[in-house]
Parts: sequence; C-alpha cells; structure tokens
Amino acid sequence: MDLVVRAARAVTPAGLGPATIGVRDGRIVAVEPGVVEMPGSRVVELAEDEVLLPGLVDTHVHVNDPGRAEWEGFETATRAAAAGGVTTIVDMPLNSLPPTVDVAALEVKRKAASGRVHVDVGFWGGAIPGNEGDLRGLHDEGVFGFKCFLLHSGVDEFPPLDAAGLESAMRELKSFDAQMIVHAEDSEAIDAAPDPHGEKYHDFLGSRPRGAENLAITHVIEAARRTGARAHILHLSSSDALPLISSARREGVALSVETCPHYLSFIAEEIRDGATQFKCCPPIREAANRELLWQGLADGVIETIVSDHSPCTPELKRFDTGDFGLAWGGISSLQLGLPAIWTQARQRGFGLTDVVRWMAEGPAAQVGMTRKGKLEAGYDADFCVFAPDEAFVVDVAKLAHRNPVSAYDQRPLAGVVRGTWLRGEPVTGGEPRGTLLTRGNC
Repeated sequence: MDLVVRAARAVTPAGLGPATIGVRDGRIVAVEPGVVEMPGSRVVELAEDEVLLPGLVDTHVHVNDPGRAEWEGFETATRAAAAGGVTTIVDMPLNSLPPTVDVAALEVKRKAASGRVHVDVGFWGGAIPGNEGDLRGLHDEGVFGFKCFLLHSGVDEFPPLDAAGLESAMRELKSFDAQMIVHAEDSEAIDAAPDPHGEKYHDFLGSRPRGAENLAITHVIEAARRTGARAHILHLSSSDALPLISSARREGVALSVETCPHYLSFIAEEIRDGATQFKCCPPIREAANRELLWQGLADGVIETIVSDHSPCTPELKRFDTGDFGLAWGGISSLQLGLPAIWTQARQRGFGLTDVVRWMAEGPAAQVGMTRKGKLEAGYDADFCVFAPDEAFVVDVAKLAHRNPVSAYDQRPLAGVVRGTWLRGEPVTGGEPRGTLLTRGNC
C-alpha cells in the first residue's frame, strides 16, 4: 500500500466502527474492520478523539469565477471546501460571466479553474430560454445536469424558464437521460407578495411565502410526470412541500430533493432586523418549519444536504442600510457545513453515519459519481478527519472563502475538521492538486 490509515472510529458502508484503510495510486483498495496491521509505505493512525469520514461532496456551490471573482473564485472556494472536509464540489452555472449555458462558456469556466483548484470540481450546465439546442452539447461535454430558475435568478444574464419552457427543456433532457435541477419559487406568487424592503426580517419573509415554493414544486412534479425526466428540487426551505414530494415519488415521478445547513440551523424568530447576512432565497423560515425539515431527513424524503454557498462582497450585503430588499441573497457556508449540521444533528439523536449519508454518499449518488462519498474499495481515497467532540466559535475573519461575510459568524459549533485528504494525499493549501471532473468519469 502507498498509504494505510488506521482509525478507532470510521464511517464505512458497514457503519461506525474501527477500520483500517489501504490506499494505492490514490484509490482505496482495502477496507478491513478493526485497527489491524496492514503493510504500507506510509501509515497514519488517527487520534482517539478523531473519526475518519469520506470526503464530503457538495453539489451546490456558486464559485462565480470568471466574471465575478471578486465575490469568490476557484482558489478561495476550494480552499474553503478543503478546510471544511469537502473534497468534491459541483459549480453552479450562473453568477459567472459568461454563464455556463453553452459549450463555449463551459470551456471559459474550465480555463478559469484549471490549475487553481484544491479539491475536485465538476460543473452544472444552465437551462435558459433559447438554449435548448445547446443542452445536448453541454451534456456530451460532461456537465452533471442542468439548472433552471422559475423566477428571476438575481442576474439578468440567466433568465428563468416559464412553464412551457420548463416542460420543453425537460423533454429534451429526457432524450439523453439528464437531470434538471430547479430553483423552485413561483414568479407570479412572488410578484403578488409584498415587496421586500427595510430592515425587518419579518417583512422580507413575507415577500417569499411558502406558497410560492410549494406551487413551483407542484409545477416541477407535473413537468417530470409528463416528460418522464429526472428532476431535483434545490435548497428546499418549505416543509409544506414534503407531502407533495412523497406523494409524487409513490406515483413513480423521478424526483429528488436537497436542503441546506442554514435551513436546518437558523430560525426566523432569532434573526435580528437589519442582519442581512441571513438573507437567502428561499428564506430561512420559522422554528416549527425547521423541525419538520429535520423530520423530512429522518423519513428519507430529503436525501441530501448541500451548502448553496452563494457569496458576495460585503458591500452587496448592504450592511450600511440593513435593507433586506436591497441586499444580495446568499449564505456563505462552504467551510462550515459539516460542523453546522453535526451541531444540530446530534441534538436530535442522529449519528455521523446519517451525516455521511446526507453530505457525502447522497450528493455523490444524485449526480452519478461512482468513486466519491464512501470509504469503500474502488473509491477515491478522499478523507475527512473529524473531531466530533471538539467545539469552536466561528470567526469569519479566519474562514478561507474570499469575503469575510457569513451568517455563522460568532456562532458556537461542535466538531472540528482536522485534516482533509484528496486521493491519498493531504490537502495543505499549497500547490493545487484538484482535478476538473466530467460526468461518468468520477
């Protein structure tokens, strides 16, 4: 073996227990139960308070590079990912310039990322009005699926699909078995809601009602039912939609769903007026809603937890006015997802095996990655060394993403990432060693 890792606690497909992992040429080739002798050129033994996890997979990251690299960037985003135990990300197609809506734009994105990534990076394509003829080409170039909005995306160069456009694009995707991932808020329902304005979080919450999310999810379900295409609901915040999703699946609709750490951590009742670092769309909702989302995870209705890391410059958060109507919506959390979820999960009786299922195995499976997200022979030797009983207080100035803005600032969290390994080598923040991934080759 090139590397042998011995851990008194590891999360493998067999569960949580002692394990010895053998690695050759960047791949796991042996997983033995128990801390046993295994010959290797290098042997690493974890401390008693550490747990070996597979590297996390975050399929919802806005890197914004090129074009808006002052908001983030491939080097800073992937440093933050590695610091949080995330070894694979999939970059969203919007907020960069140009948006990833054709093959030429994908090549621009890959060129911007090449040689600058500290973890492995894949890419989503975008589905917008007028680019239906570009979808197959992007698919053939290895994107992991296609994102669309059902209302204004926040940037004019990535316009939304209407109901007819959604169904037409999904029919096209069905012809080559690609998935559509959807920002599901209904534009007409949002337009009919009160305008967001001022410092009061309650008023902002009223501008993005649950009904808008529920209605849009219903439209996605019906489009998936009629076309037979695979659909995925992004960043679910409304627990009202859980019965709709369960019912659709029972009827054979190919539908998956994710939620995010901020919906599972924060509650509307505790967000101070003017605290625009908490603005995101759809919004953070009430305490009772949060508990029902956790129940959705327990029931298996929600399969995955991903960051929706959507950063911006401090100026765009409008801390000068605290106006939720003017501030950019997005939570910066790529580095903090694991401790944020572990803090909440263990209070509710969940274990690290659940967290790995939601944050590593599930996201990898959703995008068809067959070598990521598990400590199993044949998988990449991507590891997260986690100390679940150590605690810390988030200091936004010490986070690795580009701008010092995060809703988690000064929040106490349980669990510290002590090391991240990519294909059998520690990620130290030195020379970037990440690779650019294509669908079907990871």
